[in-house]
Amino acid sequence: MNLSTKPNWLATLPESVVSTACPHGESAVLLVCEHASRFIPEGLSELGLAEAAAHSHIAWDPGALAVAQQLSSALDATLIAQKISRLVYDCNRPPESDQAMRAESEVYNIPGNTGLTAAQRAERTDYIYRPFQRALSEAVKTRPQSVLVTIHSFTPVYNDAHRTVEVGILHDSDSRLADAMLNAAAKNPAFKVERNEPYGPEDGVTHTLVEHALPRGLLNVMIEVRNDLLADAAGVEAIATWLESLLTSALNQLEGAA
Repeated sequence: MNLSTKPNWLATLPESVVSTACPHGESAVLLVCEHASRFIPEGLSELGLAEAAAHSHIAWDPGALAVAQQLSSALDATLIAQKISRLVYDCNRPPESDQAMRAESEVYNIPGNTGLTAAQRAERTDYIYRPFQRALSEAVKTRPQSVLVTIHSFTPVYNDAHRTVEVGILHDSDSRLADAMLNAAAKNPAFKVERNEPYGPEDGVTHTLVEHALPRGLLNVMIEVRNDLLADAAGVEAIATWLESLLTSALNQLEGAA
């Protein structure tokens, strides 16, 4: 039997695929962590991957949730996180994207995503992507002046290429918040920061921003942190504290310019 057709995987989903922290936070910032978990429902048999691959960066963004949680606490900001591995469905991609349920990631083949039928893709979309999108939509609707901030991490070596950037400040067509954060980072250069690195909108990574922020004119940014900087609690604390200062400074700058 094809690994992707096992009938019991839906029964092994958690009751909710979305986690919400600080739901009544006072901050205008709405934090999002699309790749928070490496959990693959038992019925999908780890998508046919060896344990090392299923637990690696291809399955989630190591350290991203920890950073987002610290920012949520520090800012009193609502945080919405995905509880299912991006290998099952990458909630930062629309259903029509071939990267939503990718059959390959970096050097890995993903047997449980190979040859998915339209019905199987629709099943994952309905049970993973759509609930996550509904949660984000509802959160934005109840906070009309939301500032959407998505938190990610990336591997320091990708396809044998070493990445020197430590923090990426990413944006799509609306660069207001990214510009202000980059200005703040230039005044507080604790880490090597680049615009739209190691990914940019041309890589399809700004789906959440495009879907939920751009149509409403909301301030928005995507933050990428190299995951070797998040290997322990001290690293997470350092990055979260620094990002809090950048966000606060940027938002104050934009408010003053309004």
